[in-house]
Amino acid sequence: MKKLILVYLAVVGCALAATRTEKVRNDRVIAYEETLAPAETESSTEGLPNVTVFLTGGTVTGIADDGRTTTTVVKRGDVIFRGAKAGPLRDTGTAEMRFVRVEFRGKASTETWGTAGFAPDYRMLVENGYVRTYNIQIAAGHSEPQHTHHERVVVALSGADLRHVLPDGHQEDSSLKTGEVLWRLGQTHVGKNIGQTDLWVIAIEPK
Repeated sequence: MKKLILVYLAVVGCALAATRTEKVRNDRVIAYEETLAPAETESSTEGLPNVTVFLTGGTVTGIADDGRTTTTVVKRGDVIFRGAKAGPLRDTGTAEMRFVRVEFRGKASTETWGTAGFAPDYRMLVENGYVRTYNIQIAAGHSEPQHTHHERVVVALSGADLRHVLPDGHQEDSSLKTGEVLWRLGQTHVGKNIGQTDLWVIAIEPK
């Protein structure tokens, strides 16, 4: 009987483990997509400051850098920054939760970028010594004026077919699929949404 109980607990333990998939890893960032069922806790991190982008809404509870326990109601597209001392998140809602966690491998910078290089409709979400994070939305058939990005992780909440027009007139077409998490090099361009779907992206630029 004792052996059967131990086997049962092992199976249950496996079932309660969060589902995590690595999306990006380089010398600057590590990005994971993770899925939590209600009452599940986020898998262990590498103890690095990070930005979390929520792909679904819900309620999460975690331990902040100062040791306080906080509970936050989030919606799709919300972003939070957590320092190296922050604890893992727990899904304290009633539905499955999905999010992308981008961890920063470098030291904090003293640089402040502000909205330098932004297109007019970009919305700043987070900026500190580790990262600048902002919201990008381009309706189908619309374009944005010339602007500049640093190297970045992009989290596509709504994908689209895009055309980038470089300062020398060269054009580059690309597609983003909903749910993709990719590393993009820095670039100055005019952005055009040439597809039939609205673009919604969270851009995460490590410093």
